[in-house]
Amino acid sequence: MADGTTGRTLILLRHAKAVDPDPYPTDLERPLSPRGRRDAAAAGDWLREQGLLPDLVVCSTAVRTRETLDGLRLDKHDKHDKHDKHDKHDKHGGHGKTVPVVFEHRVYLGPAHDTLDLLQNSPDVATLLLIGHNPTLSMLSDLLDPDALPDEGLATSGIAVHTVTGPWRDLETAPLRAHHTARG
Repeated sequence: MADGTTGRTLILLRHAKAVDPDPYPTDLERPLSPRGRRDAAAAGDWLREQGLLPDLVVCSTAVRTRETLDGLRLDKHDKHDKHDKHDKHDKHGGHGKTVPVVFEHRVYLGPAHDTLDLLQNSPDVATLLLIGHNPTLSMLSDLLDPDALPDEGLATSGIAVHTVTGPWRDLETAPLRAHHTARG
C-alpha cells in the first residue's frame, strides 16, 4: 500500500507480438507468437532488473495479454476476472509475493480516457502494472506526459514507466520516467 506522501509508479505494458488474426474467430482469441513469448519473458526480466515489481496488475481479457502476463514470470499472482468468473481463484506460478491480477475487459476496449478512469479508481497500491493494447496505451502515456514517448508510441512488448505523485484518484499527469522495448 502507498500512503499520501509516497510516490506511485504506473507501468504501461503493450502486449507482446501476437500471431496473425486470420485463423482466429475473434481478435480477443489471438495468442502470442513464438517471438512474443520470448519478448514477454524479456519484459519480465527488464522489470525485475529495474526493481519494478507490481503490487497490482490490471490486464486486458484478450488471450495475448494474458499470455504476456504469464510470460513475465512474476512471482505468484491471484486472478480476479471481472469478465470470466471461472478463473477467479486460479493461481499460477512460482513462489514468493502474491501479486493480485484483475482481468478487465474495458482495457481491451479502450479508449485512453476510459482507461485513465479505470486507473483513477484503482486500489491504493504503490506500483500498478497495466497490460493492454495500442493505440490506447500509447495515447494514455501521451495524456499523462505529452510528447514524452517517441512518435511511433509503444511497440509490442513496449514499456512506459510513469511517476505518479499523488493518489490514483487524482491521476491526470505523470512524468515518463523510463521507456523500453523488450526483445528476447
